[in-house]
Amino acid sequence: MDDHRAQVEELLADYRRSREQLASVQRELAAVSGTASSPDGTVEATVGPGGKLVGLELSELAYRRHRPEQLAELIVRTVAAAAASAAEDTYQALSAVLPTAADPAAVVAGTADLQPSEYESDEYETVDLGRQPVRRRADDDEDNEQRESWLDSELINRRVR
Repeated sequence: MDDHRAQVEELLADYRRSREQLASVQRELAAVSGTASSPDGTVEATVGPGGKLVGLELSELAYRRHRPEQLAELIVRTVAAAAASAAEDTYQALSAVLPTAADPAAVVAGTADLQPSEYESDEYETVDLGRQPVRRRADDDEDNEQRESWLDSELINRRVR
């Protein structure tokens, strides 16, 4: 009987340790954040858990250097970089509680037990941003080589008239 009681006590102790570890991981996941700046420093984005945008700062130069569509694309790319940074922290936190063979990125994406053919479509492509593959529309990468400020071009057009 004492042997059985010892086994039950050991199982309860393991259960308590597992719950404490799970609570610790939950706290880590709730505190995950990522910040990124655009290459030219005009945009800074901060995301919280789950990649949710929680902060966005645009410098005064952002409006002078970029046309609206360029600035929008720069914001999207900067937010994606911040989300990738936060995702890496998420993967590290999950790695502590997942089996060794489990891929934290696949678990977060909900594809851990699926084959790529089950969740991919021709309309989207996978872009590798490190450990986290990101799905985006295949036509989103159009060249946008014009670096002229949209404000400057508007002023030039007014003066020419």
